[in-house]
Amino acid sequence: MFAYFVRRLIYMVTTLVFISFIGFFIINLPPGSFIDVYKAQREAQGTSTAEAELEALQRRYGLDKPIYVQYWLWVKGFVQGDFGRSFQYNREVKDLIWERLGYTAAIATCTLVFIWIVAIPLGIYSATHQYKVGDNVATVMGMAGLSIPDFMLALVLMVVAQRVFGFSVGGLFSREYVDAPWSFAKLVDLLKHIWVPVLVVGTAGTAGLMRIMRGNLLDILNMQYVQAARARGLRESTVIVKHAVRNALHPLIMLLGMSLPTIISGSLVVSIVLGLPTTGPLYFSALRQQDMFLAGTFLMFLAGMLVLGNFLADILLAVVDPRIRYE
Repeated sequence: MFAYFVRRLIYMVTTLVFISFIGFFIINLPPGSFIDVYKAQREAQGTSTAEAELEALQRRYGLDKPIYVQYWLWVKGFVQGDFGRSFQYNREVKDLIWERLGYTAAIATCTLVFIWIVAIPLGIYSATHQYKVGDNVATVMGMAGLSIPDFMLALVLMVVAQRVFGFSVGGLFSREYVDAPWSFAKLVDLLKHIWVPVLVVGTAGTAGLMRIMRGNLLDILNMQYVQAARARGLRESTVIVKHAVRNALHPLIMLLGMSLPTIISGSLVVSIVLGLPTTGPLYFSALRQQDMFLAGTFLMFLAGMLVLGNFLADILLAVVDPRIRYE
């Protein structure tokens, strides 16, 4: 088990190094730089920019150096916890990210919990009641969840929350709690707002996971070892939970490693529609403005979550199925 753990850890670190190298160069592939975007914005506002000012900005952000030198300076600072300085906001990248990371992690965690709590029981019920009324209803709900765009569902829920429940939806706090210090009342206000993005972002994931669980469990229920367990006189609930569901969870655990970055990046449109203070809109803005240090740090953040998620999924699979340790 220890050798398996070390191998996966080495793979994870190596993958992150390659992602940082390739990602940084891809971000810089579009012609021009932030200086060109800044100059165009000033000209659109009717303000001219002196060449001396542009050269000073290039020296300040290291844009006058070759691309490989810029990459080395960024990676060297990245290891030390210095992610560079945002061109657009003129602030440290780490400060911008930490301001939004907590809310992003809260929404992502609540969404994952919501998906697994809802999808797994529905998938088990749907598989054990194949082609019955409950299975047909779950299938229709799953197809609807996969078909409805996230932004449309967000708009519908905003109207429902306003007219049915009587409170405004948009952002994570009401206006009076946005800048207020943390208190029990602010926590309650957060819970009143966070269910909307969790439900919107988690709908497609719940529908997809439920269909996967249903298909896996149907295949396993027809296998010989399950039939043998039934022949030994075991209760049906024991056969399903202990013998069938445990093996049906293997593909779902593998998908768990890829779900966190998917949830965060997939909530971009929802965050813009609902006005959420998460990392998605900030990442989108950094790409548009060619703010390479901010965009590169976000890319590494998402890649790190993906690689770490896969690493934890591999370890969890090794715990669930000991055969994997010796592959």
